[in-house]
Amino acid sequence: MEASSYGQLLCNSPVFRTTMTEPSIRDMTEEPPGEATWHLAELLSNASRRLRRGSMAQLEPLGLTWAQARVLRVVADAEEPLRMADIATRLEVVPRSVTSMVDALEEAEFVRRETDPDDRRSVRVALTSRGRGLLDRLSEARRQSAEELFGPLSPGDRTALHDLLGAVCGHGACGGPGCCTPGPHVRRRGDR
Repeated sequence: MEASSYGQLLCNSPVFRTTMTEPSIRDMTEEPPGEATWHLAELLSNASRRLRRGSMAQLEPLGLTWAQARVLRVVADAEEPLRMADIATRLEVVPRSVTSMVDALEEAEFVRRETDPDDRRSVRVALTSRGRGLLDRLSEARRQSAEELFGPLSPGDRTALHDLLGAVCGHGACGGPGCCTPGPHVRRRGDR
């Protein structure tokens, strides 16, 4: 599908229509490509903020911040305990910011630090049984906030948006829950 077709599809989606007025939808399809791209970026930023706010509201009763939940999911998705630098790479943040998040998760007994068997100077982070128990609640909180945002879309619109965002993220078809979380340079479970 060509870029102009993606733009037309987005312009005709209910999410787009609830965010922009009818005249601006028509104008976007006739605007120079740079302006249309800017509008798409603004819409995507707005949707992302709404999803994050909804997630934060769902996480608060669990005693977690959005950043801590991300760390917990990354650790849970790993085949083996991760080094702090690996967590930082998967989250695309600087390593020192991971330390405080892991400290809080360790204090709550959701993760534990272990000595790396291959390098005793290195520490790995593993999920605890309490952390594993929290994952179902995290998944439900994430589903609820996603449903609030995407609920008004028809199944066809959800599929189209999924495909479009997958194309933008460079991941193509989705491989399941959390498939688009790591960057393309990060190996995911099941990849060899």
